[in-house]
Amino acid sequence: MIFARHGELILVFSSGSWAMSDEKEKRPSWDTPESEVTNRIFTAANVVSFIRLCMVPVYLALLLDGHDILATFIFALAASTDFIDGQLARRTHTVSRLGRLLDPAVDRALMVFGVVGLLLVGRLPVWIVALVIARDLLLIVGGAYLGARYKARVAVIFPGKVATTLLFVGFAGLLLNWPLVAGLAVCDFAWLPGFNAEPCSWGIWFVYAGLILCIYTTTVYVLRGIAAMNQVKAERAAAKAQAAKAE
Repeated sequence: MIFARHGELILVFSSGSWAMSDEKEKRPSWDTPESEVTNRIFTAANVVSFIRLCMVPVYLALLLDGHDILATFIFALAASTDFIDGQLARRTHTVSRLGRLLDPAVDRALMVFGVVGLLLVGRLPVWIVALVIARDLLLIVGGAYLGARYKARVAVIFPGKVATTLLFVGFAGLLLNWPLVAGLAVCDFAWLPGFNAEPCSWGIWFVYAGLILCIYTTTVYVLRGIAAMNQVKAERAAAKAQAAKAE
């Protein structure tokens, strides 16, 4: 599997995107040169990532046991500290290969177990869970293919991070399940909470906003991935033609 995280393609998938670029592009402020990446395991940033990862099963156990407030607190704490491990690694010059895997892995675990937990307690319809997981799988498989076959990467765009933030805020609201707001009563479909007449958590509107932004960012990543693939194909074809002419 491959994670895209902070503008680069690495093993597993991150907060929201494939990674591709070429050396002529301006390097994003968060993109650490490969020469500065360390093989160290026990760094402060990795410890923070590991603690965040351990919060995931704790959150799920609390939720399934009916402790909504505690589950919300643990989930919100794990989600809101997303930036800490990355910033800590860069500011202390301890960006590690393990951290490049662990940090986005935590984000994916939070996303997947977040929606699955909400599905299990009946606060999120199946189609939203399927859409979130399908998007992640598309980006994982697409990113893996792009990186393995074409050695290309797609830079993370800011709306991708915003989409993830909106989803996490929405999930936290659904976990807390308070206060409930009246539905718009524009339909009778049970699988459209907020649009039917049933009261629901305010968090559902953040989830809808996040999903809309996710669809937009996924489209951008797919188009850029295709463009990167075509560019590499053209460069390889030109190189072959030049080599044949030289012979």
